[in-house]
Amino acid sequence: MSSDQGFIEFVTDQIESAGTITSKKMFGEYAVYCDGKVVALVCDNKLFVKPTESGRKFIGVVTEAPAYPGAKPAFLIEDQLDDREWISNLIKITCSELPEPVIRKKKKDRG
Repeated sequence: MSSDQGFIEFVTDQIESAGTITSKKMFGEYAVYCDGKVVALVCDNKLFVKPTESGRKFIGVVTEAPAYPGAKPAFLIEDQLDDREWISNLIKITCSELPEPVIRKKKKDRG
């Protein structure tokens, strides 16, 4: 089951104060970006935040689960998603600990 647009809009609205928030549809699911960094995935209308040490400390008791079969475990956020301040803080913390995205050069035409 893929995630619906309404849930993505809810998530991005909840975390809008964390930074520049965008989402991108990928394979029927979504990647969530904060300031150009992938900070979370939304799969089956569930939010999976990339695990970081600072995020783990902030959350305390962490529920981890893979976003899709074969994926690495991520922080599954359920009950706290309704707390706009809490989830925004988690996304800020996560974003600050993740490395800057790698800018890939486009391949030249071999025409």
